[in-house]
Amino acid sequence: MKMIWTVIVVAVLAAALAAALWARSAFSASMVRAAGENTASLYDLEVRTLEGEPAPLSQYRGKVGLVVNTASKCGLTPQYEGLEALWRELRDEGLVILGFPSNDFLNQEPGSPEEIRLFCSENYDVTFPLFEKVRVKGDQKSEVYELLTGELEEPTWNFTKYLVSRQGRVIARFGPRTAPDHPRLRDAIERELAATAGP
Repeated sequence: MKMIWTVIVVAVLAAALAAALWARSAFSASMVRAAGENTASLYDLEVRTLEGEPAPLSQYRGKVGLVVNTASKCGLTPQYEGLEALWRELRDEGLVILGFPSNDFLNQEPGSPEEIRLFCSENYDVTFPLFEKVRVKGDQKSEVYELLTGELEEPTWNFTKYLVSRQGRVIARFGPRTAPDHPRLRDAIERELAATAGP
């Protein structure tokens, strides 16, 4: 009987450890930097606005970009507030926040473009650019996320953040639980803003 209880305890501990490791991966707050010499630029791509209008990302060349996959029915949805505050504070210094709604994680962004816009406006007064709903992981992910994840991990949950240089080069990835006011994220943004704008 003692042997059975020992096996049960070991199995429970192993399951708990596996769950903790998964959570650490999924919600990491650490920054992961792009290591290679990728010359592709986010600002060479064209997407569509949330309302479906063509939106060349070249309009943001010369700005530091923070690309975020957003969702309206997620425990992290209140990050919209922090993202909006960051945008309002630093946009005149050259920061742009680019929001891409996605329904890839437990159907947490099921809404139509109109519903998404209304939700963001009424609840968080979002004014930073929002684009059409996209896939951010897997074989069908959008061109934007193909580029963002060329050297870095795909989003593991809603509100994963990718920092992009003034030239549109992917610099770093921040996990979903890295809040918009997290010191690591803030420091990385400010370093990029201080860099000389390229061509």
